[in-house]
Amino acid sequence: MNRLDRWTEELTRGLAATFSRRSLLARLGQVLVGSLALPLLPVARMAQAQGDLDPGDPTRCDYWRYCAIDGYLCSCCGGTPSTCPPGTVPSPTAWVGTCLNPADGRRYIIAYRDCCGKDSCGRCACMNLEGEMPAYRPQLNNDIVWCLGSPSLIYHCSGAAIVGVAEG
Repeated sequence: MNRLDRWTEELTRGLAATFSRRSLLARLGQVLVGSLALPLLPVARMAQAQGDLDPGDPTRCDYWRYCAIDGYLCSCCGGTPSTCPPGTVPSPTAWVGTCLNPADGRRYIIAYRDCCGKDSCGRCACMNLEGEMPAYRPQLNNDIVWCLGSPSLIYHCSGAAIVGVAEG
């Protein structure tokens, strides 16, 4: 018998000698009920309150993160503002913008990334031009299809992920 088998056997025999079946089930029930109370802890409530700092409807063009987006919104196509829908892959490159969050009055750096690999979604088309620069500054231009470098050059939708807080 190897070391892991011996250790497992000793552990289970020790548990069997210490606890009856009823007491073991009672302890497992306590753990289960205790885990259900986890959302009541202050840490969980704080994480939930953080969600209040992202106001608006991510399926509408006037959502605060979309101040410089151009394309179909991934949140209308099966994804979220910061994740691609199933069956698509995010482009390895992105264009950036800084958008004002009305909840806290701060400006955030947003990375706009195209999701590639399926035909265009065709829903929730937005063309917001805040901060757009000419094509000679491509990192700030939203008219380029950013699927270059991904496995497929077929554009599906665009997402808007928060990268950081803009300073100054």
